[in-house]
Amino acid sequence: MPRPLETELVFPVRTYDIDFAGIVSNIVYIRWLEDLRLRMLEVHYPLEPVLARGEGPVLARTEIEYLLPVRFGASVRGVMWVAGHGRARLDLEAEFTVDDQAVAHASQRGYFVNYGRMEVLPLPEELRARMGGSSD
Repeated sequence: MPRPLETELVFPVRTYDIDFAGIVSNIVYIRWLEDLRLRMLEVHYPLEPVLARGEGPVLARTEIEYLLPVRFGASVRGVMWVAGHGRARLDLEAEFTVDDQAVAHASQRGYFVNYGRMEVLPLPEELRARMGGSSD
């Protein structure tokens, strides 16, 4: 099955990513998700013109399932894609792996809004076209 707007980044685990137990801190995955989302938009739908109009994306939900601990020195491959969308909703999925073994899975739900009014907007047509397929 195709994974629209699939984006991949590799994250080296740094000393500041480690918590007191010696594994990657949960909050680091939030930062990696942000990096993946921003890269996805940079490639497929640059935000500068959108932000200039006072509009842009917001997150409504993030869920992460931590499968295996990751330690300092590992190289984590993150992949994100569009799992679904509606008229205004954008659902993202992400998987993190080390040596092809899944270490975490995440899902996020977002919307585009007018920042001044905090009003939800329909997904931009250009972004819809790049995702292909139908919305629900």
